[in-house]
This record gives sequence, structure tokens and C-alpha cells, in this order.
Amino acid sequence: MPSTNAVTGRSVRAVAERTTDLLNALAEEDADAAALARVLRAHGETDPVTSDDVGRMRAAAYRIRAVLAAEDADSAAERINRLLARAHQPRLTDHGGTTHWHVHVDSRDDAPLAEWFLASSCLMLALLLTDRQRPPGGVCAAHGCERVFVDCGSGSPRRYCSRRCATRARVAAHRRTAVPGAAVSRPRT
Repeated sequence: MPSTNAVTGRSVRAVAERTTDLLNALAEEDADAAALARVLRAHGETDPVTSDDVGRMRAAAYRIRAVLAAEDADSAAERINRLLARAHQPRLTDHGGTTHWHVHVDSRDDAPLAEWFLASSCLMLALLLTDRQRPPGGVCAAHGCERVFVDCGSGSPRRYCSRRCATRARVAAHRRTAVPGAAVSRPRT
């Protein structure tokens, strides 16, 4: 099995991507067990999803979104700490030799999906906040977009869920500042 840097490397990014995809899928009104199972399978998770899981995962998603909606690191840390207070003691697992060793803060390897989703997401968000000393993600700043994102980058903090939303926002801002009726100068050929 390949070794990984489980604190700041591939594992955190993988959980961030899975968390983002699940949060955005659970925000859809028509999200059902089959839709969530597809998202989980895309991230290598094969546990079955029931309709009961959908409701419990939606409640967990609501709490995780509150962390991502925090305006600053202090608010995000407070929200993460409240969620981690419900978590279990950290433990290492390799799921019976089927994966690399990694940290879990859920009750057991076969914990309910919502417990696992909330615990693993909060651990990842806590690691990102401590590593970067800023909120670990956000809600897209583009008008009309409610998608969330987790920011794993080391550069400037992200404001948008995607390049598409960032471009739409830049174009809209440009159009608002353009002078109405001004002639457009074109280079001479």
C-alpha cells in the first residue's frame, strides 16, 4: 500500500472533495439514497445508503455548512469545536487491512453514515483551519449560487465554488462598471 501524508496531503484533499460533493448533493431537494450512493462510490465508498441515512446525513450537512459559512477563523473554530465535542476519541484504523492507516473520530469502522460523514468532515475542517489559520472553506460568493467549497489551497482564500462562478461574477462586475453608451475602441489594422 502506498504511504501518504494523512495530515496535510492526499487524505485531507480526498475528504475535502468528498465532503464538498456530499454537501452539495444533500442541498438538492431531490437527493435520494441512490444519488448519495453514486457520490460515495465516486469517492471509493461502497457502503449502502438507505432513505433513513439521507435524512440523518442532511442534518449533518446542515451543521457542516454552518462551519463553511463562518465569516472568520474564530467563528469557524468555535463551530468545529462544538461538533468535535460530540465525536469519539481519535483512533487509527486500516479497516481490517483494506486501506492505509488513517485517523477516525467516529465510534467504529461500521458507524452509521451520518456519524462517519460528520466526524470525518469535522476532522478534515479542523486540520485545514489549523494549517492555514483561516476558515476552511465557504459558500460561493456568486449571486444565486449556494454551493459550498472546501479550500485546500495555500494561496489567497477562495470566494467561489468553481472557475465558472468566479468568471460569471467578474463579467457581471465588469458590466456594472462599464459606461453605458461609451464607444468601444478597436485597434486599427
